[in-house]
Amino acid sequence: MKYLIKDTTREEREEIVRRGLGCDANECENCSACGLYGAGDMLELYRPYIDGERELSEINSWFNGGIVH
Repeated sequence: MKYLIKDTTREEREEIVRRGLGCDANECENCSACGLYGAGDMLELYRPYIDGERELSEINSWFNGGIVH
Protein backbone atom coordinates (compact mmCIF):
# COMPACT_ATOMS: atom_id res chain seq x y z
CA MET A 1 0.00 0.00 0.00
CA LYS A 2 1.20 3.50 -0.78
CA TYR A 3 1.48 6.05 2.03
CA LEU A 4 2.92 9.12 0.35
CA ILE A 5 0.68 12.16 0.09
CA LYS A 6 1.02 12.23 -3.70
CA ASP A 7 -0.26 8.64 -3.90
CA THR A 8 -3.27 8.95 -1.57
CA THR A 9 -6.47 10.88 -1.08
CA ARG A 10 -7.33 12.68 2.14
CA GLU A 11 -9.82 9.93 3.01
CA GLU A 12 -7.20 7.24 2.41
CA ARG A 13 -4.70 9.07 4.62
CA GLU A 14 -7.20 9.34 7.46
CA GLU A 15 -7.93 5.62 7.15
CA ILE A 16 -4.18 4.85 7.14
CA VAL A 17 -3.78 6.80 10.39
CA ARG A 18 -6.84 5.22 12.02
CA ARG A 19 -5.71 1.72 11.08
CA GLY A 20 -2.17 2.42 12.19
CA LEU A 21 -3.38 3.64 15.56
CA GLY A 22 -5.95 0.88 15.92
CA CYS A 23 -8.74 3.45 16.14
CA ASP A 24 -12.36 2.59 15.43
CA ALA A 25 -13.82 5.44 13.38
CA ASN A 26 -17.03 5.31 15.38
CA GLU A 27 -15.54 4.96 18.84
CA CYS A 28 -12.59 7.36 18.94
CA GLU A 29 -14.27 9.93 21.16
CA ASN A 30 -15.13 7.22 23.67
CA CYS A 31 -11.73 5.56 23.77
CA SER A 32 -9.32 8.23 25.10
CA ALA A 33 -6.49 5.67 25.18
CA CYS A 34 -4.19 8.13 23.39
CA GLY A 35 -4.61 10.56 26.26
CA LEU A 36 -3.55 7.89 28.71
CA TYR A 37 -0.14 7.84 27.06
CA GLY A 38 0.21 11.62 27.23
CA ALA A 39 -0.12 12.09 23.50
CA GLY A 40 -3.42 13.90 23.44
CA ASP A 41 -5.58 13.36 20.38
CA MET A 42 -3.51 11.27 18.00
CA LEU A 43 -5.64 12.25 15.02
CA GLU A 44 -4.66 15.86 15.70
CA LEU A 45 -1.00 14.87 15.87
CA TYR A 46 -1.35 13.30 12.41
CA ARG A 47 -3.58 16.08 11.03
CA PRO A 48 -0.75 17.58 8.88
CA TYR A 49 -0.43 14.20 7.13
CA ILE A 50 -4.18 13.77 6.74
CA ASP A 51 -4.42 17.31 5.33
CA GLY A 52 -1.54 16.66 2.91
CA GLU A 53 0.94 19.07 4.52
CA ARG A 54 3.59 16.72 5.96
CA GLU A 55 4.56 13.15 5.14
CA LEU A 56 3.78 10.40 7.62
CA SER A 57 7.47 9.63 8.07
CA GLU A 58 8.15 13.25 9.12
CA ILE A 59 5.48 13.19 11.80
CA ASN A 60 6.62 9.81 13.08
CA SER A 61 10.17 11.15 13.33
CA TRP A 62 9.00 14.15 15.35
CA PHE A 63 6.94 11.98 17.67
CA ASN A 64 9.67 9.38 18.16
CA GLY A 65 12.24 12.11 18.73
CA GLY A 66 10.09 13.94 21.25
CA ILE A 67 9.55 16.92 18.96
CA VAL A 68 5.92 17.74 18.33
CA HIS A 69 5.21 20.93 16.37
